Amino acid sequence: MFINITSQPGYPLPLKRIRDRMKRLLKIIGLKTTLNPHRLRHTHTSLLAQAGVNLEIIMHRLGHQDEQTTRQIYLHVTDEMQKDASINKLNRDTNKNLKRLFEWHQHGNINVMLT
Repeated sequence: MFINITSQPGYPLPLKRIRDRMKRLLKIIGLKTTLNPHRLRHTHTSLLAQAGVNLEIIMHRLGHQDEQTTRQIYLHVTDEMQKDASINKLNRDTNKNLKRLFEWHQHGNINVMLT
């Protein structure tokens, strides 16, 4: 919510005014003017999830009572989340394989495994 601090202090700004300002600023900085305030809400939520913020905190920030709403509509999987998941899986698999290799070596079976 964008609050009016000039003509009607404490009241929300008209949505058209927010969109017009945002469009003007996006044009100035060279971004797509199709971006709107609601898309920023989605982006903000995705970034919170990517940063590991607890779902209850995200729900509270969005004003949601139902976690399904938050999950289905707002929690988008970002490229960074996909990358982190892949790296974590790779690390788990690598650690598991190194542990097996170490166990084989401790039991003198390393030659069997390497041939």
